[in-house]
Amino acid sequence: MSRFLPTVLLAAAATLALPARAHAAAPQKPNVVLILADDLGWTDLACFGSDLHETPAIDQLARDGMKFTQNYSACTVCSPTRSALMTGKYPARTHITDWIPGAMPDNPKLLVPDWTKYLPLEETSIAKVFKAAGYATASIGKWHLAKVGTQESYPEAHGFDLNIAGTDKAQPPTYYAPWKIPTLKPEGKDGEHVTDRLAEEAVKFIERAKDQPFFLYLPHFAVHTPIQGRPDLTEKYRRKIAAKGEDKLIHKNPDYAALTEGLDIAVGRVRAKLAELNLTERTIVIFTSDNGGRVPTTSNLPLRVGKASAYEGGVRVPLIVSWPGVTKPGTVSASPVITMDLFPSLVEMAGLPASAARTAVDGVSIAPLLRGGTKPARDTLFWHYPHHQHYQLGGAMPYGAIRSGDFKLVEFFNDMHVELYNIREDIGEKSDLATAQPQRTAQLRARLHSWRQEVGAQMPTPNPTHDPSRPEFTPPPGKAKKAAK
Repeated sequence: MSRFLPTVLLAAAATLALPARAHAAAPQKPNVVLILADDLGWTDLACFGSDLHETPAIDQLARDGMKFTQNYSACTVCSPTRSALMTGKYPARTHITDWIPGAMPDNPKLLVPDWTKYLPLEETSIAKVFKAAGYATASIGKWHLAKVGTQESYPEAHGFDLNIAGTDKAQPPTYYAPWKIPTLKPEGKDGEHVTDRLAEEAVKFIERAKDQPFFLYLPHFAVHTPIQGRPDLTEKYRRKIAAKGEDKLIHKNPDYAALTEGLDIAVGRVRAKLAELNLTERTIVIFTSDNGGRVPTTSNLPLRVGKASAYEGGVRVPLIVSWPGVTKPGTVSASPVITMDLFPSLVEMAGLPASAARTAVDGVSIAPLLRGGTKPARDTLFWHYPHHQHYQLGGAMPYGAIRSGDFKLVEFFNDMHVELYNIREDIGEKSDLATAQPQRTAQLRARLHSWRQEVGAQMPTPNPTHDPSRPEFTPPPGKAKKAAK
């Protein structure tokens, strides 16, 4: 028997025991289902413009709630965004600034700082807040906020009654059972798809917790590598691509399309269970992604590049919020929002005391916007990534960025050069305005530097053994060939 199995069973037992404690308060509090996709790009959903992927369940969620067209992930890679979601803090503030454990090029010009490679136990997570308010809490899916090779800082330590499939790992060994994920027991039948299994576990949790308020965090592995969709869906998209003509499509990867539709099916199963149990009208459902789509696995056009880059393709991601009885169905917001905003927003939406979000210092509640009111009283967003992503196609050098109004400035730490873009007029970031608008460039740069000092951002340092005659990173032959194309 796995040494993780008792943890899962005990957590499940604890969840089953909770209704008697909180049953009386259940009708007064809304449930929360927070769904996080992994590496899902801004245009990967049909309702966000995909010319191939079929996502009817998520499209319906958008029709039932509000779709945000300028939503941003807190980072261009996963772990920092996940920590920001849990804490309501910028990754620069918590020092969780790269995917855990990260990777270095073989000849870096800059050395990365001594950053934090787990979510510290002293942080106040959103799950702790909901648990303290009498909610049953569950994390079902990818965690990736624990120290490598340990159970330290697993979901159970951060306010979740139940942890299924969450470990220190960034991805499943395979999407097809046997998965060999120690916190996902019993093992699936040969060939069972893990996305389907996570949906099944989510549905079971909702059934058990239906008589009390619950907070369900459902961070799917999809659509992260390995790109392994359900075979039946992959074959469906092969036929669809052939019929449409691959040269006429932006999205043209049948396996990735299958993973995306499999994710959509899982979302549909959760919403169907809510409807079956008459919980739809008192359940807030949120869907978003941890960073942009991975190039060349998918395309984020018209955005520039994708996951791991400093540009919009790396951080602009879908966000859909359904708040039944409050948010007008079918609404669309172009207000810039970011991962950290979900913590204080959910606290307000659930009617919890404002003090419950006091630790989420970088998030701004979007609840007024969801009620049809004003957008957040904030016009500036920041990113800080003192790391290397040379091993991703289109990956970034260490950088920092600021978006203020329609303008975005990116500062690359290797040589401290800056680029300036008007995002409203130039969504693809093709025209660098830094030289043409020196005053705006200087102002934004000064604000970025001031913010870094305010949050205690860690900076990379010069590498004394760097060899300037060699490239920082030499990609493996396969990736070098793809990059050349």
